Amino acid sequence: MIAALNQVIEHIEEHLDDELDITAMATRLGTTEYHLRRMFSSLAGMPLSEYVRRRRMSVAAAELVGDGDLLGIAVRYGYGSTEAFARAFRAVHGVSPADVRRDGGPLRIQSQLRFRLTVEGNISMDTRIADRPAFRLIGHSARVPLIHAGINPRIQAHIASIPAAEHVRLKGMSNSEPAGLLQVSADVDPDYTEGTDLTYLHGVAVDNATQVPEGLDAIEVPHGTWAVFRTSGEYPAALQSTWAATATDWFPSNPWRLRPGPSIVAVLDRAEDFSTATCELWLSVELA
Repeated sequence: MIAALNQVIEHIEEHLDDELDITAMATRLGTTEYHLRRMFSSLAGMPLSEYVRRRRMSVAAAELVGDGDLLGIAVRYGYGSTEAFARAFRAVHGVSPADVRRDGGPLRIQSQLRFRLTVEGNISMDTRIADRPAFRLIGHSARVPLIHAGINPRIQAHIASIPAAEHVRLKGMSNSEPAGLLQVSADVDPDYTEGTDLTYLHGVAVDNATQVPEGLDAIEVPHGTWAVFRTSGEYPAALQSTWAATATDWFPSNPWRLRPGPSIVAVLDRAEDFSTATCELWLSVELA
């Protein structure tokens, strides 16, 4: 995966002033666009689309210092008007193209990335591979923003709005793995961009024969393979660290890649105040 990401970087550099076809690039590299974008975002700390935008604006800035036609520069980097180009330029550099042409800066240059795998060998990930028949996730869902670190207040408020008796009722419906009350994230932005909306469902897994009770939302999950990561410690920090380590440590070292589907957290045990917890993180995968 590291080699593939570096080839993507080279491809981007060769097509900064041309249209990028990430889907075709992923296919040539023997992976999927979904997995490529998720791994890039996790390892680079920014979405692939944001990196492309920053690189294009960095190279365009050098041209602005000269006397080239502004519209010509805008069109070359994929913008249909000088206004659209100026908005993108200001979002990256904090100043307008006119400011740079007049004053030469200031500029926020995005250097070309290079991915390297550092092998530490001192972290053991408790992982198992599970093949699961089709099942459905049922519960109460809400649209919430994606937050990478710390507690998500919108998810916290959503869970708090569910009566205690409803938690008990839901847990009693669970009849399929993952067992117990679940935290489900679905419809996540492929670039994993912080702040983008996703569907969060608080509920349980049931087999396909179970009817969805009135008033509950459902997510249909097809047959497939799952990588299951067990984690214990401070909540949610330990869980979020494990999530990050799947991209930095586990996927680069194993013959699996992410496939589209919900990610599921099963809370197996927790402290009374939820300050610590033992969880299982379920990610849908396929052989690379």
